[in-house]
Amino acid sequence: MSVSLKGNAVLVTGASAGIGWASAIALAREGADLVITARRQDRLAALAREAEAAGSRVAIVVGDASEEDTAVKAVAAAKERFGRLDILINNVGAGIYKNIVDTSAADYDFLVDTNVRSTFLFTRHAVPVMIAQKRGTILMISSMAGKYGFAGEAVYCATKFAQIGLAQALDKELRPHGIKVGAICPGGVKTEFALGKGRTEEGVAASTMLEPEDVASAVVLACKQPPGARIIEIQMRTMSEGLT
Repeated sequence: MSVSLKGNAVLVTGASAGIGWASAIALAREGADLVITARRQDRLAALAREAEAAGSRVAIVVGDASEEDTAVKAVAAAKERFGRLDILINNVGAGIYKNIVDTSAADYDFLVDTNVRSTFLFTRHAVPVMIAQKRGTILMISSMAGKYGFAGEAVYCATKFAQIGLAQALDKELRPHGIKVGAICPGGVKTEFALGKGRTEEGVAASTMLEPEDVASAVVLACKQPPGARIIEIQMRTMSEGLT
């Protein structure tokens, strides 16, 4: 069954680069209307122009995703501009790759606020709208680091495990309201994510990691689920894994 996203209102967090940008463009090409949010207004404006050229209507909310006011404003923008909120993509995230003895309390707080608190806040404020509609889809862009522990990434892994735990619990809590909740778990992706915090531009460019558009394709797939089925989790790894 082919499910159309035309006219669906989709909120994408962390939309100014990487997976968020690629997902927003892919969803615009499927006919979705967008609320895009991130801290960089110039990047959001550029994304809006590209999405509108693809036929999407776009609302921009500039703000820090770990602040509750940003989530409140983004959900309100969806209701005011489009009259609804059909899909939430909890994409915003950060990485710091350090051994535990080199990880500060400030590093810990930053990762938890960015990866976990933001996911909670946007979900918390989107859910009442979806309950009233009796339908909706919520996706967490987690990571394979939310499925397996990796040395030098303990706190990052903990935050990504938390996202998956939240998704699994909400699948049970919200399904009676017609709301689907799932997680997408890519391996490494060629983005600016964690640059200077464990990754380098040279290392990312030379890698065989996934492209942001690869993950965006999975996002579109999860957004186009048929009414009677749900995608709980998608795991993604590069085809070159283990071949070198």
